[in-house]
Amino acid sequence: MAMLLQLTTFIQQYVYERGHEVPKAPDALRIGILSTAMINSAALIRPAASHGGVIVSGIASRNLQQAQEDARKYAIPKAYGSYDELLNEPGIDAVYISLPNGMHGTWARKALQAGKHVLLEKPFTANADEARSIAKLAQEKNLVLVEAFHWQFHPAAHVVKALIDSGKYGPVLRTCAKMTTPSGSIPRSDIRWEYALAGGSLMDMTYVISSTRYYVNAGTPREVVEAKARPTQNDPRVDEAMEATLRFDLGGRMVESKIYSDMDRANLFGFIPRIWETPSIEIETEHAVIYFYNFMMPHLYHYIQVYDKRTGRTHTEKHYSGGPQWNNRGESWWSTYRYQLEAFVDKVRGREPPHWVTLESSIAQMETIDTIYEKSGLGKRQPTPESVDPPRV
Repeated sequence: MAMLLQLTTFIQQYVYERGHEVPKAPDALRIGILSTAMINSAALIRPAASHGGVIVSGIASRNLQQAQEDARKYAIPKAYGSYDELLNEPGIDAVYISLPNGMHGTWARKALQAGKHVLLEKPFTANADEARSIAKLAQEKNLVLVEAFHWQFHPAAHVVKALIDSGKYGPVLRTCAKMTTPSGSIPRSDIRWEYALAGGSLMDMTYVISSTRYYVNAGTPREVVEAKARPTQNDPRVDEAMEATLRFDLGGRMVESKIYSDMDRANLFGFIPRIWETPSIEIETEHAVIYFYNFMMPHLYHYIQVYDKRTGRTHTEKHYSGGPQWNNRGESWWSTYRYQLEAFVDKVRGREPPHWVTLESSIAQMETIDTIYEKSGLGKRQPTPESVDPPRV
């Protein structure tokens, strides 16, 4: 289902952003893209079209021809045949890095050393050691570095957080987050199955941990009670699916959280793809059960269902703009990525964005992922070795 959501976002942004192109400011932030990954259009190129303070000014690939093709396709002024060449371009202020997971840390570090602000695709790095290293460098260089957890910037996510934080329904007791995609929807040639590129379901579907931590309002769990991986047949080091139970200590009160990620979810009755299983999270509190359906791509469709244990009544909410953090900023057609870009530009320009994913949170995210992998017996992911020839994206 995750792949279908991504594809639908491409279509949604193509339709909506085309009607909302705006003139660019003379001092617009000039962003370059490292890689020609499919995500680029939804994550940056289309959202930038409706932001007057952003120009996508360059795109780089290890394959110059591929970079040139994407530059023509998206009207990007310049194509580069290497990532270093783009980073050495003085006219570029920031970069969006959408390389394979195992390359995130290496190229974020190089970008920061080149004096560029960095919007870094999730997962932040291959492991927590890398996360701490690049976070430290960003702080030393006084540059913006943020993990692109786009869903957290959407008003619907903030409404759910406000419901929990209000105290109206009492403290959180437990959570359960799931993200799956139907069997066969991710080709086995995809980089997400490659151990050398820090692949695996937990790395790709790290949203289940991100949403859990965000709504529990915690850093790392006190313990990973259990973690069970379903390895791929091609490589037992790579998790096709991962189930885990986490226990968070919230001021002496323990909260149990279950997560489930699956990149090859079995079809119902063997032939019906579970396309209804969008990334979702259930949060049970003392007085309510809150269910956020499609938290990852709420701009496409979502609902927030609240069951009040005291009254036995259920009400449903939907929020596509506004919310407790953005207020009057934003439009109902903005995607999660468009909200994210708005916040990124705010931060780079020295303004306080309505929402932000802190470096401390990204480090805690990777520490949690490491612990789950180690508990499962697969071991934490490693950066892509220089001896490996990665895809020429």
